[in-house]
Amino acid sequence: MAPKKKDEPGFSRRSFLKTVGAGGVAAGVLGPASTAEGQNVKAIGPAASPIQLNVNGKFHRLEVEPRVTLLDALRTRLNITGPKRVCDRGSCGACTVILDGRTVYSCSMLAIEAQGKVIRTAEGLTEGTVLHSVQRAFCDHDGLMCGFCTPGFVTAAVALLEKNPKPTRQEARKALDGNICRCGTYPRVLEAALNPKSAAGVKRG
Repeated sequence: MAPKKKDEPGFSRRSFLKTVGAGGVAAGVLGPASTAEGQNVKAIGPAASPIQLNVNGKFHRLEVEPRVTLLDALRTRLNITGPKRVCDRGSCGACTVILDGRTVYSCSMLAIEAQGKVIRTAEGLTEGTVLHSVQRAFCDHDGLMCGFCTPGFVTAAVALLEKNPKPTRQEARKALDGNICRCGTYPRVLEAALNPKSAAGVKRG
């Protein structure tokens, strides 16, 4: 039955929206997705799909549903627990990882979107038993208390120093402003980010 026109009796905004909504859903379910170039794209899901992630220099094959975040894939599927779940809404920075040289909140990125990219977490910063200079600097400068925010701060600081080895205090503040420390150790965190060289080459344990 065709929907009534606006000037016909019995027309309502609700019936109009229901008709439009049903048509959109049908098109999305029945029709293939297409790119701007007009090429068909195979839909993924809702069942688990095989993906491959490059984490800390190693390739991992796993199956995840399209809705699984990178944070969940790392923590629950690969047992890489450096990225922490704190706010789970992309505002605290505890889940920060380095993705192709830039920092991202892993709780706000889907695992399937991270395929083909180089992912680095706090675990991948060490070389054997030798801590990264930034990790050691956080110890030397007391840049941590409860520790939940620390891996995120460390990865953010490493990403900063890899792009800008000698940042100003203001540049360091800006690079780290996406991370929150509820214990309030910001001055110590900043000192660790600005003075990592003195801690290079120290073995853990």
